[in-house]
Amino acid sequence: MLYPDLFKQLESVRWDMATDIPWQDFDGARLSDEQAQTIKMNAITEWAALPATEMFLRDNRHDSDFSAFMSIWFFEEQKHSLVLMEYLRRFRPDCVPSEEELHQVRFDFDPAPPLETLMLHFCGEIRLNHWYRRAAEWHSEPVIKHIYTTLSQDEARHGGAYLRYMRRALEKCGDEARAAFAKVGVLMASARRTAQALHPTNLHVNKALFPRDTVQSRMPDPDWLEHWLDQQIRFDAVWEGKVGERILHNLGLLFNRSFKTVQDLNRYRKELTSRLGSPAGPAPQGT
Repeated sequence: MLYPDLFKQLESVRWDMATDIPWQDFDGARLSDEQAQTIKMNAITEWAALPATEMFLRDNRHDSDFSAFMSIWFFEEQKHSLVLMEYLRRFRPDCVPSEEELHQVRFDFDPAPPLETLMLHFCGEIRLNHWYRRAAEWHSEPVIKHIYTTLSQDEARHGGAYLRYMRRALEKCGDEARAAFAKVGVLMASARRTAQALHPTNLHVNKALFPRDTVQSRMPDPDWLEHWLDQQIRFDAVWEGKVGERILHNLGLLFNRSFKTVQDLNRYRKELTSRLGSPAGPAPQGT
């Protein structure tokens, strides 16, 4: 089992909201109304770990080890929402999300193949790590800079934990797992070719609720994410390239192959589908 070791590992570096956040360093002159609103939106987005955890537990009933790990992931992701809300409660109480605004992003996700979902969230952690690093650079107020840096480090550790479950899946499922990871990897490393931000909170997950079946579509301002990325934290092609490189690098280590480009990974995906005896079909959206 991976859960006991991951528990020890993540417990040893867990930060305390009361003592590890330098609340006393707050400088109100360095926080704009615009920035406060983005903190609110990120707090609500992080709250979506709740329906994501419900999805993981439902779709992984066969895997008690991974389901137990969800106790750590869920706790730390909800803590991200909480620390952002605590920042607003202390310094901008007018921007604290309401309970109804938080509840709006709790809805059922359609069942999906567990291996593909695992890879999707691994890529999501890589992307969020980079988003938060960029957010820490955009902000000038010292406390929120510290918070975003702290959250980015948590997201990197979560990605590492998901990667360990991916390695275990390769041992158990072989090419089936490789094909699932390559399929989602092609999509998630191709963000520069898509019109939308490729993150789990921005993907459609419930056909019956379409088009309000993404987390972002249920936000107080459904368009905030693109504006935050493009106009505020300036998550440009260079930063998107860093995300794609990390995805390709980690899949290369996982598969013992070298992927310089998304096209290299897509060719490998087609090799796998051919080996499995199923049609390769078109490349996933975004390639």
